[in-house]
Amino acid sequence: MGAHQRQRGWSTAAKLATAALGAATVCAATVVGTLAGTAAADAGGPVPGVVGGGQLGAAGTAVYEGYGLPALPPISATSFVIADATSGQVLAAKAAHQKLAPASTLKALTALTLIPKLGNLLPAVAASDAPSEDGTKAGIVAGTTYRIDDLFTAMLMMSANDAAVTLADANGGVADTLAQMNALASHLQAGDTVALTPDGLDATGQTSSAYDLALIFRAGLDIPQFRHYLALRRANFPAPNGTSFQIQTHDRLLTDYAGMIGGKNGYTVAAQASYVGAATRNGRTIIVSVMRDQANFWPEVKSMLDWGFAADGVAIPVGQLVGPIEPTPTPAPVVAAPAIEAAPAVAPAVLPASAPKVVVRHASSGTSISPTLIWSAAGAAALFLLFGAWQLATRRRRYEKADTRYLAGLSRLSAADEYSSETR
Repeated sequence: MGAHQRQRGWSTAAKLATAALGAATVCAATVVGTLAGTAAADAGGPVPGVVGGGQLGAAGTAVYEGYGLPALPPISATSFVIADATSGQVLAAKAAHQKLAPASTLKALTALTLIPKLGNLLPAVAASDAPSEDGTKAGIVAGTTYRIDDLFTAMLMMSANDAAVTLADANGGVADTLAQMNALASHLQAGDTVALTPDGLDATGQTSSAYDLALIFRAGLDIPQFRHYLALRRANFPAPNGTSFQIQTHDRLLTDYAGMIGGKNGYTVAAQASYVGAATRNGRTIIVSVMRDQANFWPEVKSMLDWGFAADGVAIPVGQLVGPIEPTPTPAPVVAAPAIEAAPAVAPAVLPASAPKVVVRHASSGTSISPTLIWSAAGAAALFLLFGAWQLATRRRRYEKADTRYLAGLSRLSAADEYSSETR
């Protein structure tokens, strides 16, 4: 076999190896691309620059399917979020950042703003603006002194609008309270929320989103008093002349859903129904928020909580409930070090015993990709490379054998020529 033929054979083998490597690369890219595309299929694709991840900016439903998970239950809400309260991972969402009227779910932000500021036993005298509020009321009488604890109970347990206004008045007035509520929303990165009333009654320009409600409620779960008021099923509320009457929770899930922590519901004709709440089972806490939903949303929220518990820890998240904005640290003053002749020896840094786990994320959405599936793609790539190397080695051995036979044939021909010459 000539040199040209051998060179052509090696070129063919190299092409096979290159093709194998290319196929392996395509295989790995397909696995990752499929994962990234599953969530974006219905959602319309990730949107850059969205708080919590690009998948949450889409108008449709964002959820990863498969992996033995049950399908999402039917959900009639215009927007919703299902998230893990501990990790902040958003397991499923639809139009998560759509700005909608929040109705009384805004009282979660009111409570989160005022609980740290008002001692629960300090007295508050009801002003004349509280009894004039529309909607659900606890029957507050102007000029009457109320305990802050009773006002928080009425606002969060039975959604009393007059209690919310009385609390705002006790905090220095409605205007100051609204400014503090909006400042807190910004601190929490709840950028879809604009508070114009302390009780959530409709006001032009007042908005929130399913994402923001989940974000606000998650922050509230860290406050024991917030959880206490939401978990109450009934309480006595003071009335004039030293009497009282019983008020009851508006959260129906407290009485018929195992592990329910509590939640805040809301309804106006313009906003329709909204809700945000959480439940805990087997060490996991799931938050569900819905906006612009049907009036009887309770069975729907129960099915969403059930799905969340089934999916938590298994499903690939489609986004993240972000943490609050950290305050900018004040730089320490620079102090000139005294002159020294020689610097002291510095001990080498000690590395931690275990390195942090690396998480592979989809670049456009910040969505976590399962490391197991990434390693599977890498394994497939390795198999293709091994196949290419085997093909290369096989062809090399074949060409070496051919060269050996060719040289042996030349030797026999040379011997024959020499014999022929001698006989002649």
